[in-house]
Amino acid sequence: MDQMKYLKELAVRYPNIAAASTEIINLQAILNLPKGTEHYVSDLHGEYEKFSHIVRNGSGAVRSKIEDQFGNTLTTKEKKNLATVIYYPEQKMDLMEEQMTRNELIEWYHITMIRLVHIARLTASKYTRSKVRKAMPKEFAYIMEELMTEHRTLDKKNYVEQILETIITTGRVRQFIAAMAHLIQKLCIDHLHVIGDIYDRGPGPHRIMDCIMDYHTVDIQWGNHDVLWMGAAGGHRACIANVVRICARYNNLDVLENGYGINLIPLARFALEVYGDDPCELFHVSGDVRKEDFREEEMNRKMHKAITIIQFKLEGQLIKRRPDFKMEDRLLLDKVDYEKGTINIKGKEYKLKDTNFPTIDPKDPYKLTKEEEYVVEHLNTAFKYCAYLNEHVRFLFSKGGLYKVYNDMLLYHGCVPLNKDGSFREVEIQGVPYSGKALYDVLEHLARQGYYETKDMEARCYGQDIMWFIWSNENSPVYGKDKMATYERYFLDDASVKVEKKDYYYQLLENEEVVNRILEEFGLNPETGKIVNGHMPVAVKKGESPIKCNGKLFIIDGGFSKAYQKTTGIAGYTLVSNSYGLKLVAHEPFESRDEAIRKETDIYSDTIVIRKVTRRKCVEDTDIGKGIKEKIADLEQLLWAYQKGLLTEQI
Repeated sequence: MDQMKYLKELAVRYPNIAAASTEIINLQAILNLPKGTEHYVSDLHGEYEKFSHIVRNGSGAVRSKIEDQFGNTLTTKEKKNLATVIYYPEQKMDLMEEQMTRNELIEWYHITMIRLVHIARLTASKYTRSKVRKAMPKEFAYIMEELMTEHRTLDKKNYVEQILETIITTGRVRQFIAAMAHLIQKLCIDHLHVIGDIYDRGPGPHRIMDCIMDYHTVDIQWGNHDVLWMGAAGGHRACIANVVRICARYNNLDVLENGYGINLIPLARFALEVYGDDPCELFHVSGDVRKEDFREEEMNRKMHKAITIIQFKLEGQLIKRRPDFKMEDRLLLDKVDYEKGTINIKGKEYKLKDTNFPTIDPKDPYKLTKEEEYVVEHLNTAFKYCAYLNEHVRFLFSKGGLYKVYNDMLLYHGCVPLNKDGSFREVEIQGVPYSGKALYDVLEHLARQGYYETKDMEARCYGQDIMWFIWSNENSPVYGKDKMATYERYFLDDASVKVEKKDYYYQLLENEEVVNRILEEFGLNPETGKIVNGHMPVAVKKGESPIKCNGKLFIIDGGFSKAYQKTTGIAGYTLVSNSYGLKLVAHEPFESRDEAIRKETDIYSDTIVIRKVTRRKCVEDTDIGKGIKEKIADLEQLLWAYQKGLLTEQI
């Protein structure tokens, strides 16, 4: 009876044998199409221009299509010109209009349109016409479809030429070329996976979020920096302080002020009042500072110190409030001898490099002053009610999570917390032990609760504290170190106390038994499953490889952020999975978008073919294919019900 009830509901959409049969035929055909190309990126850290370029060129997918289509029939210069048009159509057309006469420009438009049609036809060849049509902008869909499906036979030559001519004469050529370029970008990459850490360090995380939100199909695995911003957007005070401090540290306060419109004047005023005579030398910013920005950099240092002290106080309050987090060893302000200018850590005394702490009461070091409380409340309101930031954060919640299983790939940002013997480490959350997949699940649930809960304020508060836990706790699957030594890095010279010991996970990456156990924990077959994660920069220049455990695991943090490129020696990895197999792409530094447009330069990338399949993968081999097969089975049941007279056709 339950099955008949479901079939009756299905019959509303497919009311007769013809409709059900047609859909079965259509779905069976789709199963035999090549699988779409998936693009994996990680640890973007605010590097918008580079991210935008790699998304536009599909980590070399566009260049590959141009080579496949035109081979030796176009010169290298012509191929570069065409590639740049596809990457940056509007800007490239502006440049061509500056450089060409009217007649030259018309000829260039005509040739470029023809070439774009050829590339679009090639990239569309592995998709259904319906899917391609949906990817087209409505205003040009009919024209595009006509050009892409009509081969230039003698009978249709004049027809096609007239379409192209009319596009030019009606003044719609710029819009058409841009639309074709964006269509090719969409068709080259079927799905984008972002393996965490969109935020912090670079100047454009808000622009990356805009780009991702406009992408045709995407999923996101949260990184610890993302979760920090998510907590800040929900109004969590310790998360907010960390966000502001990191922006100050990397000279990116513009992201807050101009990117998200968060007013930092109260913090600046407070910093000047309290640290006006303090050079705040320990709180310099990363990167080069221009001479003309000296005053601004000086102000930044004072704000940097002010928010750092506030952060340590707020984190101390949180650690005391949540003894179940077991982070008492991070309570450091009460270990300072403010008269001697020293701190006692685990029985050893260290001299502080800075001893000017006018807002810290040695008797109650974690208490905010009245002025600090005002600054924190102002920032709390600014973050919590920033509509633009919360639009981005809600997208992270709707399209993201701590992990994802997709097409035999397990995606997560950091690590699965392990014991020394490779077993899953048990972590107690609210008195209940969790490990492996269950730990991911409970932390993600509580993070969502911390942002969305509006009635139970105690539950909301705990969920927000969990976001800070995910950001910095040694048992967090997206942090994976024994401590976050922020205090030590600022105030101590001894390198030994600054060491952040990595989780055992990173020592066991080459242990196939451990990696297989992780895959099984998340429901994957160890024979076919693979793990993709980022978070830990791969020191390529020291000979480290991103490919671990005989190709079962990939760490694709290769230094997208300029801050890490001295360590990695390259400028980021991306992973590409298509119907032919897997490719790892190592990227060189990206100069700028203007350079790419004017000089027609691209990111130089070194591609490593990891696995080439003997049989080209089809849709039936994917998760989408599994869903299609289930739908076919349901439709076959519906067809059977019609044929047996259990359901009446509607003609």
